[in-house]
Amino acid sequence: MKEEIRDEIVKKVSDNISYIKDLLKGSSDIVYREFYIGEFKSALVYVDGMGDKVLLDDFVLETLMIRGSRVAKVEEIKNRILTVSDLREVKKLSEGINAVLSGDTLMFIEGLEICYIISTRAWPARGVSEPSGETAIRGGRDGFTEIVRFNTALIRRRIRDTRLKISPKSIGTRSKTDVAIMYIDDIVNKDALEELLKRIDKINIDAVLDSGYIEQLIEDSTFSVFPQIQSTERPDVVAAALYEGRIAILVDNSPFAIIVPTTLPNLFQAPDDYYQRWIHGSVVRLIRFFSIIISLILPSLYVAVTSFHTSIIPTKLAYFIAASREGVPFPAFVEALIMEVSLAFLLEAIARLPKPIGATIGIVGGLIIGQAAVTAGIVSPIMIIIVSITAITSFTTPNYQITSAFRILRFLLIIAASILGLYGMMIGLICILIHLVRLRSFGVPYLAPLVNPQISDFKDMYIRFPLKCFKKRPEYMDTGDKVRQK
Repeated sequence: MKEEIRDEIVKKVSDNISYIKDLLKGSSDIVYREFYIGEFKSALVYVDGMGDKVLLDDFVLETLMIRGSRVAKVEEIKNRILTVSDLREVKKLSEGINAVLSGDTLMFIEGLEICYIISTRAWPARGVSEPSGETAIRGGRDGFTEIVRFNTALIRRRIRDTRLKISPKSIGTRSKTDVAIMYIDDIVNKDALEELLKRIDKINIDAVLDSGYIEQLIEDSTFSVFPQIQSTERPDVVAAALYEGRIAILVDNSPFAIIVPTTLPNLFQAPDDYYQRWIHGSVVRLIRFFSIIISLILPSLYVAVTSFHTSIIPTKLAYFIAASREGVPFPAFVEALIMEVSLAFLLEAIARLPKPIGATIGIVGGLIIGQAAVTAGIVSPIMIIIVSITAITSFTTPNYQITSAFRILRFLLIIAASILGLYGMMIGLICILIHLVRLRSFGVPYLAPLVNPQISDFKDMYIRFPLKCFKKRPEYMDTGDKVRQK
């Protein structure tokens, strides 16, 4: 049962402190410091390790205890004595206790039915560093940290616009996690913003430990393998999304920001596409699109052709495949599944292990085990080549979530190809396409601008036109200010 915190603040400091001690009993990290400001009894309450002791000692306690002897009225303490910049008064004790648990300091003064919240947050924090999951050839090297206020500052540094709005939320009945919703007021898609606020207000969970919680609780289709919300560690990606009328959600304790609405083409775009000349960016983007298609259909195409449609293979290639498969005891379907499952095991092991060990495991798994499997006659050399090409092409996508989605679909297409050959493979691809056409992200079609073609939107689709051609923002986003440059 949830414990309710009272809102009433009494005039007697000792009664307020006694209530807080009883409420937080068993918490050894809570510090209670009682002192006098002249003749007025006062007290500070903060969490050891989360409050800035230097600020408290030098600018709060020292100032109040030395200069406070001349105080005649309680009102003078706030306006004439206390030398801190971020100070606010609250009339509810529950609000003050939540502030203490967030790293601020609570101050009571005898005779007042209010308390003061002094901003003294000084958490142990990781410094701004380069994102490990999104490497960039060109562009900024700074990435988000676990402190939400640091992250909003990184974005504010890139968007020096008075219309950039940061709407605070507190989610989690127990965790009280700080959440910041960021958008540019005159550009944002108003319908998407309204829908997002509705979904966030409906969240009723005890704790939010990462932005992934929010992502799963507000997405449109829970049972789809495709990510309908983009996550990123890079402030420049978030800034670019805000300029297109989208919305960013930053969660305290998480170095990942999530962006809505999101379309499938957005997940194939990287910041490098815009920081280098348009010809190079366009070529890389085309390579990325072809690579993901190859990684999706190549294993299932091998199974379908070798099991059902050998007549369409050129004669010399058919002889080579037959010779390479001589002595392999499994059909092509089982062989493909063995290698795909082994690849999945290997990738998961590399992701979980420390980097030096992970690199070693990758070499051992990719070379030694693969060669041993061919020598033992478990799989054919052509299957090793296909799996290797599949693995390489799948990693050209800059978004890890979409790579995982295509990995799952690869298994389904292999099963479909093993049952009906090319017909099963085509039925599987059609089902995937139907699902993508029906999918939406906060009212925006997931395949936009493909399903609602606008000539101007195709300038940033398969190839990237020169920046001079981007006169307007994407039409499918239905933004407020549609003009990007004149």
